[in-house]
Amino acid sequence: MDVKNYIEAARLRTLPLSVSGIIVGSFLAASQGFFNWIVCVLALLTTIGFQVLSNFANDYGDGIKGTDDHRTGEKRLVASGVITPKQMKRAMIFTAVITLIVALLLIYVAFGKDSFDLSLLFLGLGVASIVAAIKYTVGKTAYGYSGFGDVFVFVFFGLLSVIGSNFLFTKEIDFTIFLPAFSIGLLSTSVLNLNNMRDRENDQKTNKNTLVVKIGAEFAKYYHYFLIVTAFLFAFLYTAIHYYQPQQFLFVIAFIPLIKHLIFVLKNTNEGDLDGELKKVALSTFFFGILFGLGHVL
Repeated sequence: MDVKNYIEAARLRTLPLSVSGIIVGSFLAASQGFFNWIVCVLALLTTIGFQVLSNFANDYGDGIKGTDDHRTGEKRLVASGVITPKQMKRAMIFTAVITLIVALLLIYVAFGKDSFDLSLLFLGLGVASIVAAIKYTVGKTAYGYSGFGDVFVFVFFGLLSVIGSNFLFTKEIDFTIFLPAFSIGLLSTSVLNLNNMRDRENDQKTNKNTLVVKIGAEFAKYYHYFLIVTAFLFAFLYTAIHYYQPQQFLFVIAFIPLIKHLIFVLKNTNEGDLDGELKKVALSTFFFGILFGLGHVL
């Protein structure tokens, strides 16, 4: 077994995006006077585990269905034969088990022995996250093949990540926290949309009916503008509601490269060229999370 191949399949470049919601939820908890380093680290590790599992499952599912045979962008390991489907399935099981163990430890540290109902709720959310990560491209009813991937990303990368992580610290929900959760969810969805815009022609040929395939290239661009602009508006609204110092608007800096990105998408005529934009949007989302959080605790 060559560990380097599994590291490549884990797609490390996606990890900053996956932890963005945890960063926002944790920073906002700290701004409310609630924070625990152990909870924060375990939440980050759990989220990374879910992301790696999702990447393994995506490589496996698209690989065995032939979707990745002629794709652009980074190489997929099952499709190229570097990792066999059986080996990838084992890696998925191993990752799921390890992630579930870390999630159980997180739940225990956050809630202890006295909050059985909350522990059970978060255990259910953890199991749901594992199932959702796998079912994205695996199986005959894989929802990534019927246009529901955007919903998955918005809910799990945005709502669950931000609100769930914040609740682990505070044990309560301030409903205005839905606003930055929407921002992270929308920005994360924009990364998926960009990925699907790049792969539109190949997905269409292989019957992977992503939302982009369903609405077409032109409307996919309008949808992309909507995702990023609305994410900014929700973040701005939350900050305006909770305003007490100018530093809270630090997050605006993260949207400067996103404006340049939107101009690039507007002028783009070759969808393959969008591959280089994926990293820019993912890192901008990560920096948005850090700057947004810092603005509320400095």
